[in-house]
Amino acid sequence: MPSTTAHPITFDPALLAKGPQAMKEWLGALRAFSRQLSPIDRATFLMALDSAIYEEEGYAAIAAGLHQGLHPKHALMRYHDFFVDNITAGERVIDLGCGVGALAASIAARSRACITGVDWSPENLAKARTAAANQNLSITYLEGDITTFRAPGQYDTIVLSNVLEHITHRPQRLAQWGEWYAPKRFLIRVPAFDRDWRVPWKQQLGVEWRLDPTHETEYTADQLLSELREANLTLTHLTTRWGEYWCVATT
Repeated sequence: MPSTTAHPITFDPALLAKGPQAMKEWLGALRAFSRQLSPIDRATFLMALDSAIYEEEGYAAIAAGLHQGLHPKHALMRYHDFFVDNITAGERVIDLGCGVGALAASIAARSRACITGVDWSPENLAKARTAAANQNLSITYLEGDITTFRAPGQYDTIVLSNVLEHITHRPQRLAQWGEWYAPKRFLIRVPAFDRDWRVPWKQQLGVEWRLDPTHETEYTADQLLSELREANLTLTHLTTRWGEYWCVATT
């Protein structure tokens, strides 16, 4: 916290009208404030601010409306390609934690696979169904908690795109889904813990280090491999892109 002799830092309301041109003034005020703190408090404050800004950037990126209501990472990261390239026409695919269905729609349109999506959020599923209808795609969407709700049928491929990190008992869940759906492969995308030096530094300082506070974990390659082995899955492909691990694991 600032010392008792610190001078108050205030912002001129006119800065709101200056937009990006006000950056130097905002930064100047930030420096003036943070340099009144002790070195460790300064580091903690700035790292906590970094995490908060990242979250706000995500909301702003969607609200900017340049990608049809989706986060621009869908287009910029091109991670849909990883899933599409590992699925062939006619395969039965279940997308666990499908969200608003953007990835499921890509798989259905480009791979010509038979897709079922499962998500716990009625709001997400309503958007997913609307998007599929607008693209004339036949995708089955089911509401349920993927850890307890078992979709009917068996599937060739299980898709887990930024889903696994949100749940507990992950090796047991992977094994459970393997028993339920009898897939040939899992296609998995998870955030990398070792994506940037700031992640372990934030953890050391005791501030929020995760990309999303609902994450139960974020992965190192060794951790991912260990959990797959515990679930009796075999890692056949692993790539690191955009601070994430993308992998194929077979049963």
